[in-house]
Amino acid sequence: QLARIQTDSVVEMLRELYPNLRFEIAVAMSTTGDKILDTALSKIGEKSLFTKELENALERNEVDLVVHSLKDLPTSLPPGFTIGAVCKRENPLDAVVFHPKNCGKTLSLLPEKSVIGTSSLRRAAQLKKKFPQLEFRDIRGNLNTRLKKLDEKEDFSAIILAAAGLKRMGWENRIGQLLSPEDCLYAVGQGALAVEVRAKDQEILNMVSALHDADTVLCCIAERAFMKRLEGGCSVPVAVNTVLKDGQLYLTGAVYSLDGSDSLKETMQTNVNYPQQNEDGPNDDVQHVGITAKNVPGQAQEAAEKLGVELASLLLSKGAKHILSVARQLNDAR
Repeated sequence: QLARIQTDSVVEMLRELYPNLRFEIAVAMSTTGDKILDTALSKIGEKSLFTKELENALERNEVDLVVHSLKDLPTSLPPGFTIGAVCKRENPLDAVVFHPKNCGKTLSLLPEKSVIGTSSLRRAAQLKKKFPQLEFRDIRGNLNTRLKKLDEKEDFSAIILAAAGLKRMGWENRIGQLLSPEDCLYAVGQGALAVEVRAKDQEILNMVSALHDADTVLCCIAERAFMKRLEGGCSVPVAVNTVLKDGQLYLTGAVYSLDGSDSLKETMQTNVNYPQQNEDGPNDDVQHVGITAKNVPGQAQEAAEKLGVELASLLLSKGAKHILSVARQLNDAR
């Protein structure tokens, strides 16, 4: 349902921009990630968990564009594909949804040993450290399924979800607590929608590029470059927070051990205030961590990517590789 709402919202924007074109939502597909619901995401280990089947349809020209949650897209796309648009980001923060009996509480007010549901190693690692009196347990399924599990059973006192998904579903009233970046840094790309297209399909690429939100593009390039340099995926706890203000891009990035006891966190900034240049010719289709954004200044994109790489390199120089490899091994052994 969320995937459908997200797709509809992108198609609606395209219809407004191109009233004379007909957009057809051809197929709703379920992917590997949707089907395997009895295993933690971090254990399935397939990088393109929610994207592979959709990319196959793109490759066979059965569809011309695919709408994803950006956080589901790996930092390296298969050859022949690109992210042709990154739409304006919804609130990227994580949200706590409480069991009806805990309505009005916050995490710190829950009784000791209360069980919190999350399928994200990143969320669990940060919150275990912050709230050692709580227990964290895997919960899988789409938003509807997870909320149903929370409401109808007594297994969970609360669950953690992305605020963006709840808002898009019209369930903002279920948010009991928004987790600030001080409580919980968010996932790379969280809250942003990406439109994936065939890299060589200039007509479609030009069409969807009108949907790019420049600020979101720069933040997400920095975040994805950070993740890529760390070789992070959903099997390790990697988290970010980006702020773009007065032409300066600030990126905070962190890595955690599975229980949150070991962590590294740093912030760096760079200037992204560059004018748009007419870059006709072969530079048109330069990709930055899988994103093609012709209408965002190339120098700004380069600076954002460099920021992500440099921040990751700083963390690696301080021992991030060890933290992440231990996290990976422990997760594989679970």
